[in-house]
Amino acid sequence: MTLGLAGRTAQGLAVLDGAVRKSNGALAGRVLMRRANLLRIVGRYDEALADLRRGISLLRRADDHVWEARSRTNRFLIYMALGQTARADRDLAIAERLFAAAGQDLESAITLQNRADVAYQAGDLPLALGFLDEAEARYTTLGTHRPTVAIDRCTVLLAAGLAAEAVAATEAALRRQNRFGGEATSAAELLFAVATAAEAARQPALAAARAAAARRLFRRQGRHGWHVRASFIELQARHAAGSLTRRLRRQARELADQLETLNAPEAPAAHLLAGRLAAERGLDAQADRHFARAARFRHRGPAFGHASGWLAQALRAETRGAIAGVLAACRHGLRAAGEHQRSLAAPELRAHAAAYGADLAAVAQRHAIRRGDARMLLSWSERWRASALALPSVRPPDDRELAAELAALRDVVRRLTAASLADEPSDRLLIERRRLEEAIRSRTRRLRTDASDRNATPNGEAGDVGLLLDGLDDHVLVEITGVDGTVYATTAGSRRVRTHRVGTVAAAIREVDLVRFQLGRLAYGRVPPGPLDDLAEAGLRLQRALFGDAAADLVGHPVVVVPPARLHAVPWPMLPILRPASFVVAPSAATWLRAGRLPAPRRRRVVLVAGPGLPATATEITRIERRYPGALVLRDGAATAEATLAALDGAWTAHVSAHGVFRADNPLFSALSLDDGPLTVYDLCRLRRSPRRLVLSSCESAVAAPVGPDELLGTVTALVALGTTSLLASIVPVNDVATAPLMVRFHERLAAGDSFGSALCAVRAAADAVGDPVVTATALSFVALGR
Repeated sequence: MTLGLAGRTAQGLAVLDGAVRKSNGALAGRVLMRRANLLRIVGRYDEALADLRRGISLLRRADDHVWEARSRTNRFLIYMALGQTARADRDLAIAERLFAAAGQDLESAITLQNRADVAYQAGDLPLALGFLDEAEARYTTLGTHRPTVAIDRCTVLLAAGLAAEAVAATEAALRRQNRFGGEATSAAELLFAVATAAEAARQPALAAARAAAARRLFRRQGRHGWHVRASFIELQARHAAGSLTRRLRRQARELADQLETLNAPEAPAAHLLAGRLAAERGLDAQADRHFARAARFRHRGPAFGHASGWLAQALRAETRGAIAGVLAACRHGLRAAGEHQRSLAAPELRAHAAAYGADLAAVAQRHAIRRGDARMLLSWSERWRASALALPSVRPPDDRELAAELAALRDVVRRLTAASLADEPSDRLLIERRRLEEAIRSRTRRLRTDASDRNATPNGEAGDVGLLLDGLDDHVLVEITGVDGTVYATTAGSRRVRTHRVGTVAAAIREVDLVRFQLGRLAYGRVPPGPLDDLAEAGLRLQRALFGDAAADLVGHPVVVVPPARLHAVPWPMLPILRPASFVVAPSAATWLRAGRLPAPRRRRVVLVAGPGLPATATEITRIERRYPGALVLRDGAATAEATLAALDGAWTAHVSAHGVFRADNPLFSALSLDDGPLTVYDLCRLRRSPRRLVLSSCESAVAAPVGPDELLGTVTALVALGTTSLLASIVPVNDVATAPLMVRFHERLAAGDSFGSALCAVRAAADAVGDPVVTATALSFVALGR
């Protein structure tokens, strides 16, 4: 066995063959298990099962319960590889019982790790992550390290859409393996895991290098199935890097068929790629064969893979010219993607899971663009956004351990800030912060939805253009869609829908970044010559990049802007057509319509919160308080995280004046600075219902991280899911002194009955009348989100 694990599998099997011939009874059972394990590693499953059937029988007769449990664990792995989950689960349950009775702590931990595989195959990613966390904790207690945990975690993270994190985890495990040594078979599998994760994370150079290294090791170890799998990942990476040769197309066809024969997990993706390559060359019969094989997985395997099967079905119908079949497959696929999302409770996992429907939506959107059908493009853009965004909020459990970890994190961050100001060492505090953040992320990812969440369906109105037009009243909707790198602006209003081709997504992003830089510079009082003229010119360029000719459709109306995630943090008031208008930004038209139908709350409780370190805040809060007699005010040390959460829960109107910090590396740790430390997005997710109307007069409070075409992670997205319908926030750092009078003016308009869009329009007009570039830039930095 040692020879086999060192990569010398032929020699190892030869030695074990001799040992089997010379043994009998319980010893023969143990040797048969060893040989079966090595046969499993090289992919000779039928021979391995034959050995295990005979070995388990011998061991059971000899009452050798520990080795029987080990044999059943090995057979579990084979059954799982063959997709025979019922048999696998039975073997694992017996092994778990036998190990526990024998006091085998390490092997009991291994059965926990194997439980993660069962949960993964059932599509229950939170449960799988929970089993892996518990198994890893047990291994740590026992002082052992198993690289297979990193490999299994990589598989689950990829299914959850967390490709970049999977790369980091497997690369770290590979470095440990190279440093401390280990089984050669594990080293090859780690290389393969890194390659798979890197390919999913769109890092083709790393994926190709790791896959090639894994392929060479698998070949030397005689592991044919693994060699084929690594060859496909290497081919995928080369294709992603731009290689498109006749040899690559031939290899794609051959590898797809080989992977199917092996029943490998990569078989659906391989057939999908081979079908696409054939379709690009007009080889419809060949494309149809591969698409048909990939499409079988729309009803097979874990639920998160069904959307990919429906994509193959849509592409198959497209090669046949069956447009009705294309759209039907897209509908079914988006429904499957939505069902997978609803099985997840953590906002992070839900946002990333939306990516399963992105390709399906793009197929339907391309078809609408080719037809020049504006209504169809709007319908499918809205249908997609409903699938990606219109999820029921998950009521958080009363998790005292999570609350304690968040409180500990606040304390650590507060001490880090103090250490930084005093120029004191902070290495230990940084380590503790990382530990706490990882613990919080792991805990929240294990949250699970209840049956009502899983059975809920996306908003049935999404995609119904007639209902949308009826609900707009005098508003005009402009929905921006990015398809194949091109920006399209679709306007709807006055019973008319029009689509305008605008330009490239890359050009729009460049203009957004430039304007954000200009506004941010003015926030810190760095006023260049002619700043207002520069802002006006920048706003015009931005309008051309985002709206193009669609701007003419917006004149004289209140506007609803629905952007994609990649164009989320846009200073929309900079656009000349929007600057004098009453407008709001919404994640989807369906969300905006739904918010408008909500009844007014019976209790109109108002909460005002003033965080530390903002000299202008005291005056700001005092003046706003006059507009709301009886408001609950938290300030001067009373604005702690727990007090603020209790006050915000279910409030009608809330105003939080505090420093804001956006964490691009982990958006859910973006925070508002309160008296006892940061109030993170994880804290806000503990609310049972967020305030109906919320004003955040803090820096970058409207910024969220795009994790796909229409998925965002950040403060705003968390609050909208929990019930906030109207929100005022900034998309760049703002000048605190200039912000205070603007916020007072905004609340004056709200108290007079204005909507958020109208009140902010009045604030911009008042700022322009002042003629101060810093005041103007501050007003242009805030956007009204929601209704």
